[in-house]
Amino acid sequence: QVQLVESGGGLVQSGGSLRLSCAASGIIFRVHTMRWYRQAPGKQRELVAEITSAGIIKYAESMKGRFIISRDDAEKTVYLQMNSLKPDDTAVYYCNAEYWSSYWGQGTQVTVSS
Repeated sequence: QVQLVESGGGLVQSGGSLRLSCAASGIIFRVHTMRWYRQAPGKQRELVAEITSAGIIKYAESMKGRFIISRDDAEKTVYLQMNSLKPDDTAVYYCNAEYWSSYWGQGTQVTVSS
């Protein structure tokens, strides 16, 4: 049974930081491309960042310089360090793992107050 469990969300003031974690089980973690998505109320889900099995990283344009994605294959965990948070970053953040199939976590709420 595949599980992706996100944690680390919460309420933070504008300019603050949060670190999200996504712990995986039931998959060969090291071969999967890991992604963070987010979905704000009334908006479509959008890609935040991805890191491949080879460590190649991509960010959405609006996150460059503020967010850092990383992975620990031994711990089967992917992280998203979010700095200089803005109210527009308020959303549910989802973890995704993709190789032959695509798997999703349940999401963690991030709320940035102004």
